[in-house]
Amino acid sequence: MRITSTSCICPVLVCLCFVQRCYGAAHHNSIKVTRNQTKHIEGETEVHHRPKRGWVWNQFFVLEEHMGPDPQYVGKLHSNSDKGDGSVKYILTGEGAGTIFIIDDTTGDIHSTKSLDREQKTHYVLHAQAIDRWTNKPLEPESEFIIKVQDINDNAPKFTDGPYIVTVPEMSDMGTSVLQVTATDADDPTYGNSARVVYSILQGQPYFSVDPKTEHYQLYVPESAQVGSAVGKIKANDADTGTNAEMKYTIINGDGIGVFSISTDKETREGILSLKKPLNYEKKKSYTLNIEGANTHLDFRFSHLGPFKDVTMLKIIVGDVDEPPLFSMPSYVMDVHENEKIGTVVGTVAAQDPDSANSLVRYFIDYSSEDDRYFNIDANTGTIKTAKVLDREETPWYNITVAASEKDNPSLLSHVVVGIRVLDVNDNPPELAKEYDIVVCENSKPGQVIHTISATDKDDFANGPRFHFFLDEGLALNPNFTLKDNEDNTASILTRRRRFSRTIQDVYYLPIMISDGGIPSLSSSSTLTIRVCACERDGRVRTCHAEAFLSSAGLSTGALIAILLCVLILLAIVVLFITLRRSKKEPLIISEEDVRENVVTYDDEGGGEEDTEAFDITALRNPSAAEELKYRRDVRPEVMLTPRHQPSSTLESIDVQEFIKQRLAEADLDPSVPPYDSLQTYAYEGHRSEAGSISSLDSATTHSDQDYNYLGDWGPEFKKLAELYGELESERTS
Repeated sequence: MRITSTSCICPVLVCLCFVQRCYGAAHHNSIKVTRNQTKHIEGETEVHHRPKRGWVWNQFFVLEEHMGPDPQYVGKLHSNSDKGDGSVKYILTGEGAGTIFIIDDTTGDIHSTKSLDREQKTHYVLHAQAIDRWTNKPLEPESEFIIKVQDINDNAPKFTDGPYIVTVPEMSDMGTSVLQVTATDADDPTYGNSARVVYSILQGQPYFSVDPKTEHYQLYVPESAQVGSAVGKIKANDADTGTNAEMKYTIINGDGIGVFSISTDKETREGILSLKKPLNYEKKKSYTLNIEGANTHLDFRFSHLGPFKDVTMLKIIVGDVDEPPLFSMPSYVMDVHENEKIGTVVGTVAAQDPDSANSLVRYFIDYSSEDDRYFNIDANTGTIKTAKVLDREETPWYNITVAASEKDNPSLLSHVVVGIRVLDVNDNPPELAKEYDIVVCENSKPGQVIHTISATDKDDFANGPRFHFFLDEGLALNPNFTLKDNEDNTASILTRRRRFSRTIQDVYYLPIMISDGGIPSLSSSSTLTIRVCACERDGRVRTCHAEAFLSSAGLSTGALIAILLCVLILLAIVVLFITLRRSKKEPLIISEEDVRENVVTYDDEGGGEEDTEAFDITALRNPSAAEELKYRRDVRPEVMLTPRHQPSSTLESIDVQEFIKQRLAEADLDPSVPPYDSLQTYAYEGHRSEAGSISSLDSATTHSDQDYNYLGDWGPEFKKLAELYGELESERTS
C-alpha cells in the first residue's frame, strides 16, 4: 500500500454528547405537566393557563441587567372572578415580593424594580392570591408560579489556565497536536448562543492553527444518570481503512478517573463512555478527562511516520437535576409513654432539599389503612404527635412511614421508616397466674404447706415483680389457713389447725391480696378455694366429693380395681369354654367297634398255595360262599337293604372280575354309605392256570432237559456259573 502524506495525519477526536437543552433537567426523562404552555419567540410573553382554576397570567421571563429608568414589566395576573369593578384585590408573596417584584393590587400587573443578574439567581418562586377587596375572603386558591431571569450575553469567555507555555519538536509533521486550551463562558449555555465559545489565533499564523469549534470536547451528563449506563460517545477519524483503521480508546489521566470508564465499539470504532460512580451536582459540577485513541495494528515499516495515536481532553458538565428531599437519618426510633393524652409530641424528623435551590419540604405519614392513624405529623416542621391514647399492653411498638416532598415539585418523594416504642406505666394490677385447685387432707397437721401460688402482671418487668402476698387486714383472722410470702414472687398456703372433716365442711375460702413493685404500687384481691379430701398416709389424695360412698364400704381404689379384673377374667373363661364346646366336631366312626380291631397279623411265612391251615380261604376261592350281604362296619346304616341271594354256581363257573364289578356297583349305589372312601379287600386269586404253577419252588423236583454247556463259551466271567451247572448235570447223570 502506498502511503501518501495526507494518509499520515493522526486521528482527530470527535465527541458525540448526550445533552438536555431544557431548563431544569427532567428526572429520569419524566416530566409531569401541570399547566398548558405556549412558547413564543424571544422577547414575547409565554402564556400559561390553568383550566381548573380561574387564574390567567403571562410573562414568565424577565431580562437580566435591565438599565431603563422605569420598572421592567414582568407580567399580569388575572382571575375569572375579576369583573373589572375593582372588587378583586391581588396579593403577591414569595421570593423578592415587595422588594424586587411589585404588583398592582387592582390590575394584577407585576413589575421588576431592580436590575437582575442571571449568573447570581436564575429564577424566583412567587405565590399569587386573589381576594375580595371588601370582605378579604379568598376568591381563588393560592397559586404558585416561577419567574425566570432570561440571559443576555453579558459575560466574556475566559481561559481557565494561562498563560500557556508549550514546546514542539522540530520537523514535526503538519497537523501535530501542540496544545489544547479551554475557555468557559458564564452565560446560559441552554439559551441562545451567549455561552458558545469560538477559538481563533491572533498571532502565530501561518505556522499554527486552531479549530474554532473543537479545541476541546464537552459532554453534559445529568446527575441522575444511572451507574453502569452509557453517557456519551467519542470517535477518532482515521483515513486508513480495514484493520489499519482499528483503534482503542483509553483514559490516561484526569480527575474523572474512577468515576467514568471508556470501552471501544469494534463495529462503529467509537469510544463508549460509561458511568462507574453516581454523580452529585452539589458536590462536583464538572470533570476533566484526557482520552487517547491509538491504532491497534501497527506496521513497523512506517513507524517513523507515527506515533499513530492522538490525545484529546473531554470536559464533562454535571447537570443539576431536581432530586427528592434527603432525610437526615436513614431511620428513626422514638419513645412515648402509654396513656398520654392526644397531641403528645413523640419526636421530629428532618429532611432537606439536596439541590442548590434548597426548596421547602413538606411532610406527611404514608398510611396503609384508616385503622393505623395513631399519629399525626406537622407538614411544615416534621413533628410527630399522638392521635390516639396508646396502650403498651395492646401494642408495644409502632412502625410508620414518613414521606417528604418539595413544595415546588410534590411528585418527587422520599420515605423513611420511623419506629415508635411505647413505654410502660404501672396501670395493671397483679393477678394470680392461674386458677388453682387447692386440696387439704383430712389428716393434715398445723403448719403444713398444702400449696404454692404465683402471680403475673401485664405491665413491663419494671412495674411488675417483685410481688407481695398477704392476707386482707380488714378481715378477721382465719383460724384454718394462713399465707406465707416466699419473697421469690410466690407464696405458700399453710394450715393453722389439726385435722379436717369432709362431713363437717368440705370447702373453705381464703381471701388474699397481691401487690406489685411499680411506682405507685398497685394491688388486687383474689379468693382461693380449698377442698377437703381423704388422703393416704404418704399424702396422696384418695378421694374427694364424688367417691365418698366407696370409703364407707371400706374399699380402696386398688381393691376395686382388683375385683374388676377378677370379674373380667371369669367372664373370659366362660366365653372361651362355650366357644370350644360349640366348635367340637362329631367323630367319623360312631360304631362301638373300631375298624382297626379287624386287622390280623401273621408272623409265619406259610406253605405257599398248598397251605390252607392258617385260615379258611374258601371265601376267597368262592365268593358266593357269603350267603347274605355283609354290611359295612365303618358306618351305621340308617336304611336296611333287602339281602340279595346270588344264584348257586360251581367254582368253575364263577367269574371273579364280574364279582368285583358287582361289589363296586353296590358300593357306589348304596345310600347308607358315608361320602368318604373306604377300603374293600378282595384277595381271591382265581382258578388254576392250565399251564400249572410257574413258581421256582417246584423246579427242584423236576428234571430239566436244558444243556448248560454253552455257558463255557461266554468267557471267563461265566466260568463259575458254567462249572456250577456242569456239576449239577453230572450229578443227575450219575
